[in-house]
Amino acid sequence: MTPEQMRDASLLELFSLEAEAQTQVLSAGLLALERDPTQADHLESCMRAAHSLKGAARIVGVDAGVSVAHVMEDCLVSAQEGRLYLRPEHIDALLQGTDLLMRIATPNNNPVPADIEAYVALMARLLDPLALAAPISTPIAPFMSAPEPEAPAPVVEGPTPVAEPSKNKRTTENGERVLRVTAERLNSLLDLSSKSLVETLRLKPHLATMQRLKRMQNNGLRALENLNVHLKDLALSLEAQEALDDARRLLAEAQQLLVEKNAELDEFAWQASQRAQVLYDTALACRMRPFADVLTGQVRMVRDLGRSLGKQVRLEIEGEKTQVDRDVLEKLEAPLTHLLRNAVDHGIESPEQRLLAGKPAEGLIRLRASHQAGLLVLELSDDGHGVDLEKVRRSIIERQLSPAETAAQLSEEELLTFLFLPGFSLRDTVTEVSGRGVGLDAVQHMVRQVRGAVVLEQTAGEGSRFHLEVPLTLSVVRSLVVEVGDEAYAFPLAHIERMCDLEPADIVQVEGRQHFWYEGRHVGLVAASQLLQRPASQNSPQTLKVVVIREREAIYGVAVERFIGERTLVVLPLDERLGKVQDISAGALLDDGSVVLIVDVEDMLRSVDKLLNTGRLERIARHSNQVVEAARKRILVVDDSLTVRELQRKLLLNRGYDVAVAVDGMDGWNALRSEDFDLLITDIDMPRMDGIELVSLLRRDNRLQSLPVMVVSYKDREEDRRRGLDAGADYYLAKASFHDDALLDAVVELIGGARA
Repeated sequence: MTPEQMRDASLLELFSLEAEAQTQVLSAGLLALERDPTQADHLESCMRAAHSLKGAARIVGVDAGVSVAHVMEDCLVSAQEGRLYLRPEHIDALLQGTDLLMRIATPNNNPVPADIEAYVALMARLLDPLALAAPISTPIAPFMSAPEPEAPAPVVEGPTPVAEPSKNKRTTENGERVLRVTAERLNSLLDLSSKSLVETLRLKPHLATMQRLKRMQNNGLRALENLNVHLKDLALSLEAQEALDDARRLLAEAQQLLVEKNAELDEFAWQASQRAQVLYDTALACRMRPFADVLTGQVRMVRDLGRSLGKQVRLEIEGEKTQVDRDVLEKLEAPLTHLLRNAVDHGIESPEQRLLAGKPAEGLIRLRASHQAGLLVLELSDDGHGVDLEKVRRSIIERQLSPAETAAQLSEEELLTFLFLPGFSLRDTVTEVSGRGVGLDAVQHMVRQVRGAVVLEQTAGEGSRFHLEVPLTLSVVRSLVVEVGDEAYAFPLAHIERMCDLEPADIVQVEGRQHFWYEGRHVGLVAASQLLQRPASQNSPQTLKVVVIREREAIYGVAVERFIGERTLVVLPLDERLGKVQDISAGALLDDGSVVLIVDVEDMLRSVDKLLNTGRLERIARHSNQVVEAARKRILVVDDSLTVRELQRKLLLNRGYDVAVAVDGMDGWNALRSEDFDLLITDIDMPRMDGIELVSLLRRDNRLQSLPVMVVSYKDREEDRRRGLDAGADYYLAKASFHDDALLDAVVELIGGARA
């Protein structure tokens, strides 16, 4: 596959992702419009989604997507302008188009051209007022049949059993079989693929050596030619001349062979690295699953259980896309089900009780998943009445778990731990939902199986909160990769407050220690090289790179040599024979196959305290006479299409510019007011604030009015171009020009090269 083909494949994948997101917007909006066809916000969101999909399809050359999205957009615009009232047949057709767009964007599931033509003809009839006078007899069949909803799982007390065999095999909508594979095999596959990726990197120095050998061979051939010139003046024997000619011929043949083999090796190295990367990415994708996978049916379960108990309950979920190891995820399904059922049954009050307590009739349960310091952290909270501590105390005494005198002295934390004992229950009677004493003890048992911990906190009258932490074996953590002592280290983003560049004047001495001012307080400054026992860098740039880390109330600035950038890392556990490595929680591989160690922030903060207490914390020497590298020029790209944003970002990054993105005009305006940029590139048609409004606001701002602006739009009519330029744009470019150098040439014309 050529680099151009790979670029196109990447764009098609982006188009598929954008289609998935935009069709969800269309589906939700159209169902709302079915209840009220005149809702302006839903009409606007649906029109924007169709418009974005049309533009994205045009960018990647998917003509079928352009045709379908175009007729849908026409229908929605007509409804917006009051020329068309959306009737049930219009909603049916628009939903049919939504399914068709998803098929167009799904590999190996593309509709035939006849389907596209039939749909365009159908929409034309629906948009024709004369055609609507007579009913359309042909029923509208959906292009994509929706899966039948699964029946809600029966309510069963006690630990949830292991997934049923029927869940181990299923079929996707494309007819592909999905089989369950053992975790050991997936672990082995990921390990082998990561080693394969690293091994392919060894080809690069080998190829460089071959190139050097080719140059040496070429120099040898030229030296022999020079020797032949000097020997012409001498009377050589016939045998000597033939020997010289043979040597020249052999060297020329060897040179030609080296050229050919070098080209083959270069192609092989490129292909091998690409295939190794695909293998690694595929193995990783097999191993990882989004947290949402464990939530299938949980929202419905909470709602149905609440109704059966006469309660109104709503479940809110955050962090659904958090990537989790498959084994961990499967083991969490049963504990989470228990905790959710516990929150509905024990935590949330009846509507009458809630109203008397001044609360909304509907109870709220929140479930949040995140990565923190190499751990998967789950927080499940409710806004119910909390745990009745006195009832717990009486139950402890009645069950003779503790003498009355001792029970009377138990703290809140100690009382709550009794809820995790086997057989402990606050229910006086056994119901279908609870009362058998099987629940939190099973939760704790299953969490401990994955070497995790669960803690219960509560506030009387305000609700309870369960905090679960489980270690990541092969999970993904978003991290900031930095350089310390010429080695790469990763700080989990969950513990990073911010990154900053400190000038020498920003560092102050307080009580003999180095500090800097942050959020109205002095924050201690420490050197990562001392904490990680790495040699300090001999190169001292003018500014100091600092990572501000926090764990609860502890906060410090850690000075590093260089920010490499944010990376999504696969956490690889350290060999057990190493034991606990100070300040390090795990390892990972970077994109180039090099190893990076992930910092244990909690452990590092303890190390800082230890150095402070023993007086061994070293000062960071600063110099201000270094030459600062020329800064890269910054460009803000504002576009509501994921495909367009990513394409522009890649084009500009490849030319050396620093690029930030915004998803619409309002997002772009906020970015412009908070950061400095050298150029603004904006679309026109966007939600919340369009490009014309954005440019108009910018031109009225004293600080931003001189900022160069380029408008990029699908609309290439003279009146549209004039409208953009009249608003204050310096350049107007049609999006059809993306695949050549027009965009880059225009950027250079406006602000010059990438370096200031």
